[in-house]
Amino acid sequence: MNKIDLFVPGRLCLFGEHSDWAGEYRKSDPSVETGRCIVAGTDQGIYGTAEPAEAGFHISQILPDGSVGPLHSYPSEPELLEKVAESAVFDSYAAGTASILLKKYPDLGLRLRIHRRTLPMKKGLSSSAAVCVLSARAFNRVHSLNLSIEEEMELAYRGELLTGSHCGRMDQACAYGVDPVLLTFDGDEMTTAPLLPGGALHFLIVDLQGRKNTRRILEELNSAFTGGNRQIRAALGTENHRITAEACAAIERGDAKDLGRLMIEAQRVFDELVAPACPSELRSPVLHEILASRIAGSLAWGGKGVGSQGDGTAQFICKGSGEREELRTVLEAETGVECYFLTM
Repeated sequence: MNKIDLFVPGRLCLFGEHSDWAGEYRKSDPSVETGRCIVAGTDQGIYGTAEPAEAGFHISQILPDGSVGPLHSYPSEPELLEKVAESAVFDSYAAGTASILLKKYPDLGLRLRIHRRTLPMKKGLSSSAAVCVLSARAFNRVHSLNLSIEEEMELAYRGELLTGSHCGRMDQACAYGVDPVLLTFDGDEMTTAPLLPGGALHFLIVDLQGRKNTRRILEELNSAFTGGNRQIRAALGTENHRITAEACAAIERGDAKDLGRLMIEAQRVFDELVAPACPSELRSPVLHEILASRIAGSLAWGGKGVGSQGDGTAQFICKGSGEREELRTVLEAETGVECYFLTM
C-alpha cells in the first residue's frame, strides 16, 4: 500500500467535563450516576502520513516548538513500547497505542510522520488523545484491519492509560470528527447519540496562554470522588444530567442564547462543587478574568472552561459570526490570547 494521509481533530467538551471517568466508577459502585457529556470535534487537529514498514514502529512528530522532530524507530515489541509509554517522552502516547495494538496484531510494521499540527497542546482540547487516535487509525488503514471507530477509540484509550494518564473515554471522541455527539458512560460501556444543530452556532475557543497540570487535576479529583466527596459526586452526577439534557435540547433548537445561559450555569456549578478539590490548578484566575471581561459580556451569550478546566482554554458561544470575529480581535489584541473558530 502507498502512503495514506490522515487527519484527526481535537475534541471540545461543550458540557460534562470529568463525567467520563466518574461514570466508569459504576463498575464497582452502582450508586454513582452515569456520566454524560456533549463533545464536538474542533476545526484544528493533527495531520500525518502513514505507510507500511517491514518491521518496527517508526515515528517522527512536529515538536512543541514547531520544529520537525527526528525519526525514532522502535521494535514491534509491545513490552518495549509499553516502557516507552511509561517514560514520559514525547513519543509516549503514540508508543502506548502501538503497544496495545501490537498485542492484538503482532509483528506489524508502520512508518508514521506527523507533519503538521494546528491543535494547541495541553489546552484541554485532547491533543494527546488525537495522537493516540491517529496512531491507531494509521495501523488500521495501512494494514486494512477493518476496525470500527469505536475499536480505534478503545485502542487509543488503553494506549493513553499506559502513559499514566487518568483520562476518561471522552477525549478519544475526537475519532468521530467534527459533529456534536452526546456520550453516556456507564462503567466500561460508552454509548453515543449524534446531535443535529437546529441552526448555526458560533463558538470561539480561546487559548489562554496559561499553565495547567492536567495530570494533577485528574489525580486530585479522582481521589476526592472515590473518597466520597458529595459535592463532586453531585456536580458530575445529578447536576450534570440536568445541564446536559437542557443543552442537548438547546443545540437541537439552535438556541445560542440558552446555550450561553447553560455555560454560565455549568461554570458556576464547577467552581462551587468541583474546583475546591484541586485549588492549586482550578482557581483559574486567567480563565475567570476572560469570562468576566466586559467585551465578552457584550458579544457572547456565555462561556466556560474547557476539558479538565484550569487556565488552559475557554470557550464562548457568540451572538453571531460578526460578534465572534470582533471578540477574537479584541481579546487577542488586549490580552495576548490566541483564538480559534468552531461553527456548528
